[in-house]
Amino acid sequence: MAEKSSIIVEFRAVNFQIGDAMIIDDLNLRIYKGEILILLGESGCGKTTTLKLINRLIEPTNGEVLVEGKATTDWNAIDLRRRIGYVLQEAGLFPHYTIAENVALVPRLENWEAEKIRRRTTEMLELVGLNPNKFADRFPHELSGGQRQRVGVARALAANPDLLLLDEPFGALDALTRVNLQKEFAALVKDLGKTAVFVTHDLHEAFVLGTRICLMDKGKIVLNDTPENFQKADLPLARAYLETVSSIERKI
Repeated sequence: MAEKSSIIVEFRAVNFQIGDAMIIDDLNLRIYKGEILILLGESGCGKTTTLKLINRLIEPTNGEVLVEGKATTDWNAIDLRRRIGYVLQEAGLFPHYTIAENVALVPRLENWEAEKIRRRTTEMLELVGLNPNKFADRFPHELSGGQRQRVGVARALAANPDLLLLDEPFGALDALTRVNLQKEFAALVKDLGKTAVFVTHDLHEAFVLGTRICLMDKGKIVLNDTPENFQKADLPLARAYLETVSSIERKI
């Protein structure tokens, strides 16, 4: 059992409701420092909503979400979001900013010195495999999808947050690019000692990246276990996911 001090995010009896629709239903979950937690499930199961609750893009209807031991509603929302790296599908880059300006966004908002921002931007682009001399002055539309996702990861890491949130960041990429980025991202998180919460509906991606998989269905976590134990689970929904992967492998 991990020590309480290693808990970076905790959900305590959290509900999130819009009108009569219960999006998140009595969610209890602890996320520990240094792990890659996968939120797995089909569209509408509550994965992205769970992610948004962590950085206070939305607030619980009931219960509380704690980040670093403090309820999100007690954080200044802007301060909280600047402490968390957030990576979206299609990277979510500002099209009128250069690549360097996109990466430097949070350090600039935090009023870092110009030279420190320049050094950090260079360091982050090199970290994700993009030559700063070649890419820093380009604009997002001049990059491939995979390159834009690398910039998104660099931007999320620029202010050195302990926690990263990723919402299907590789879902729109071609298969080869996606596989390469998955492996690189998993190694990067481990090497830097970060914690990541990663949303996907792709079980193969969950197995490649995850240290723990939370399978969600209708706003609830129905299975919370390691990838190894997920493969042994008797839960019908888990078996259906596993059969889908097996079917694809048989076709290949």
